[in-house]
Amino acid sequence: MTALQEHARSYFEIRRALGYKLVKSERLLGQFLHFMEAEGEEVVTTELALRWATSPADAAEQWWAHRLGVVRVFARHLANMDPRTEVPPNDILPERSRRAIPYLYTDDEVLRLMAAAAALSSPLRAATFTTLIGLLRTTGLRVGEAIALDRDDVDLDEGVLLIKNAKFNKSRLLPLHETTTAALASYARQRDRLCRHELGPSFFITRSGTRLQYCIAYLEFSRLLDRAGITPRSPSCRPRMHDLRHSFAVSTLIASYREGVDSEGQIAVLSTYLGHVHPRTTYWYMSGAPELFRLAKERLEVSTRWDR
Repeated sequence: MTALQEHARSYFEIRRALGYKLVKSERLLGQFLHFMEAEGEEVVTTELALRWATSPADAAEQWWAHRLGVVRVFARHLANMDPRTEVPPNDILPERSRRAIPYLYTDDEVLRLMAAAAALSSPLRAATFTTLIGLLRTTGLRVGEAIALDRDDVDLDEGVLLIKNAKFNKSRLLPLHETTTAALASYARQRDRLCRHELGPSFFITRSGTRLQYCIAYLEFSRLLDRAGITPRSPSCRPRMHDLRHSFAVSTLIASYREGVDSEGQIAVLSTYLGHVHPRTTYWYMSGAPELFRLAKERLEVSTRWDR
């Protein structure tokens, strides 16, 4: 193992200890280090990093920027141990965020989605997707967290979900509303009655009794959107399954403003419930919600008048 590879190993150990997974970054950085080795170079320089990052000449500039960004972050770490290291300046191929505008589902749209799911020809598939959509909307779970649930993770007696090894390797317990618990219990009974195959540990299953995979869920959800007549609001605001999470977060914050609950405290609670590392991530969920901005503005105006 070369000195640079040893530094890279230590670098990923440190960052993973902070909760980052970095699977793609580790692969890209490994490719860069192999490139340096082939070039006979032992010191990271801006010229080397830029030449490697832009080596697929027909790639998109955003991809070049991402590749260079991986090297840039590593170079900052490496410069603490090897002062010869050059850190590529931020203004060279800067990464530009292309985050999608959240599609905030109305209650009517969610009901239409669930009705479309309930009309699927397979009773088991209908039960699975009706319940999955309802769970995502009422808890704000990530799709991956929901389909990763095992039976033992769903405590129907206590009304609690155990979310294991989620994003940033964090686990958490989620208390459920009694209506959500009842819906999950109803699904569990239907699932066990309708599935004719040997059941594995997964809570949400396919017709063959296996765990529901993300690609299957994504394709079926796309079909359900069409059947429910839900279309994009703009080229950058398209309905996605993940937006059920955004809708939950925004509706929770709107309810807190209407009820006069301390918004700062509610953000902290919601951040924990959603499994965010920092509340600032939760604040981003406020984007694209005019009613939420209006309520926040009204709260601020009232607070300002009292301070005078």
